[in-house]
Amino acid sequence: MERIIKKNILFLTAVRILDPEEKGIYTDLLRKFRDEGFNVYVVCPEERRYGGITRMESISNINILYVKSLNLQKTGLVEKGLATLSLSWLLYRGIKKYFKNVNFDLLLYSTPPITYNKSISYLKKRDQALTYLLLKDIFPQNAVDLSMIREGGLIHRYFRKVEKRLYLLSDYIGCMSEANKTYILKHHSYLSPNRVEVNPNSIDLKWLNDLKPSSIEFRRKWGINSDALICLYGGNLGKPQGIDFLIEILEHYKNDPRIFFFIIGDGTEFNKLRNWFLANKPLYSKLINYLPKIEFDEIAKYGEAGLILLDKRFTIPNFPSRLLTYLENKMSIWAATDVSTDIGQVAKDNEFGFSVENDDLNQFINNVEGELRDKFLNENRGINGYNYLIENYNVRNSFNSIFNSVYSNNY
Repeated sequence: MERIIKKNILFLTAVRILDPEEKGIYTDLLRKFRDEGFNVYVVCPEERRYGGITRMESISNINILYVKSLNLQKTGLVEKGLATLSLSWLLYRGIKKYFKNVNFDLLLYSTPPITYNKSISYLKKRDQALTYLLLKDIFPQNAVDLSMIREGGLIHRYFRKVEKRLYLLSDYIGCMSEANKTYILKHHSYLSPNRVEVNPNSIDLKWLNDLKPSSIEFRRKWGINSDALICLYGGNLGKPQGIDFLIEILEHYKNDPRIFFFIIGDGTEFNKLRNWFLANKPLYSKLINYLPKIEFDEIAKYGEAGLILLDKRFTIPNFPSRLLTYLENKMSIWAATDVSTDIGQVAKDNEFGFSVENDDLNQFINNVEGELRDKFLNENRGINGYNYLIENYNVRNSFNSIFNSVYSNNY
């Protein structure tokens, strides 16, 4: 019996989506589905710190169910853990109540977290829906790598079972890179290779601006020398980034007028960075705790190099989404990572950046000095990365991967 295409998709996420028209790897993909004629539904948490209630809203022809939950972000480990564990039940209860008359073709969901199993299992059985996991995080192994949980311990064994159940419920798994895909197939041999594919983070190309703006006024505002290279780090400042190495970099260049560092973000290691800034008062670095996205994007326009940092202990191949922001703004990529990820290798192979191991300061400095001596090298890498983004990280490609896997193969 042939499947009937209803073109109803449900996206489950831990990210609070307020405006689907805003820029983002998930909002860009959801708009693409909407613009291709799909009826798009979203379920996301409404954390208690926002003071909201469980409710349905239709925004830009996308139906969003906000489910009241405990705090998942910017909270202590106890509440975060309870919020993560309870999220599956809360989403399931919301889906049963608000979507009882909607039949879904496709369930789309991303990690973290990995606790969607109850909702996925329910809708697979109820609607015979097909399922596609956007794998953005490999948990619990990442927590083991950073010594946050003990390998083989009770917590680790529990979440390994949850992880396996999630993968088995997923008809298709989209990985962020080739190394990501290889890792999953190697460590989860029960998965068919036909179900696992590369589907990287991607953006809507409408956000791109081919011309890089003049930085004269920007440099004057921030007190940056006219010929200094502007390096940006934007994103989480936590254990996964190996912040000690970032401090070593800033220490080395703290009085060097040839380079200016913007460090913008928040996380568990922010106070460590702030204390270093207070003690050392670097002349050519700026630490900013938080900026609205629109203000961060404004600074990013003037960046000439983008920092990718990953703790060297990782055995899983992370692929941070901040890469896209750097590439779209024609920044050279400076990667200091573990040896498992291929993000630095992709940058090197396609000539839009360099890569070193997270604790190799001498090699990092040697590469930076090359770009400080040769501005054309820096500019060419930025242009190469911009072109690579257009060809490889276009949201159209991500949509096509999902559509071809789910709809072409099953209808």
